[in-house]
Amino acid sequence: MLLVNVATWALILYLVGALLVGGALGFYLSQRYFKKYLRENPPVNENMIRAMMMQMGRKPSEKQVRQVMQSMQNAK
Repeated sequence: MLLVNVATWALILYLVGALLVGGALGFYLSQRYFKKYLRENPPVNENMIRAMMMQMGRKPSEKQVRQVMQSMQNAK
């Protein structure tokens, strides 16, 4: 009776420990992946839009830049 009870508690402790380790490892790996993704693909900002328009041969006004930013935010 006592041996079965100890085995049951050991199983429960192993399961809880595995869940905690798995959760911490999953959090760490997902955080690392997300930081890498943002480093490789930074979010678009106004300076990037200005640079893109200048490369296309246009001198963007502030209004045009804000319109593009607004349209990108609305498209999400």
